[in-house]
Amino acid sequence: MAMNVDDYLSQFKAVLLRGKAWTCPPGGTMDNLLRAFSAEFARVDARVDDLRNEADPRTAFEMLGEWETLAGLPDSCSAASGGTIEERRAALKAKLLSTGGASEAYFRSICEDLGYQVQIDRFRPFVCGLSRCGDVLNGPASVRHIWRVRVPTARATYFRTGQSQCGDALGKFSRAADLECKLNKIKQAHTRLIVAYQGA
Repeated sequence: MAMNVDDYLSQFKAVLLRGKAWTCPPGGTMDNLLRAFSAEFARVDARVDDLRNEADPRTAFEMLGEWETLAGLPDSCSAASGGTIEERRAALKAKLLSTGGASEAYFRSICEDLGYQVQIDRFRPFVCGLSRCGDVLNGPASVRHIWRVRVPTARATYFRTGQSQCGDALGKFSRAADLECKLNKIKQAHTRLIVAYQGA
């Protein structure tokens, strides 16, 4: 926590030499000089606290652009999501934490990082001798390469004090354009993705 002007002023007064020449009555010349020094030290101390926040991409504000440049953003997928501070931070977090993978859990984590709770369905053909009565007749063998992501609702982004900025909408509901783009970009080349919106 940053020290304020009074904290620094009391420290400066504590280290002054003792004697008649070094008296420091309130409102005097020495007091005003030390108060000016204290104000600058307090300002620098507050900026150090700000720098701590800027070092973390989840809380960055002033250095968000530099973090995005480091991560190669905005790319074609993050540009589709809009541009509020919260959405930019979510895209940055997803990009920095992405490790790669081909499992259902990996794709689900990508969706969660972008702010979506989804269900992933994989299809398989009906095979005599393996499938059971009541199983879905999905089609030919090529259906194995099709998977579906079910998005239950459109994504809601709400205005948040301290995170949003002046001019951002109080609430925004959007389709998952960023999610579709990201999943199509990282899916296996031989697969086909279907994004289904429930309630849309």
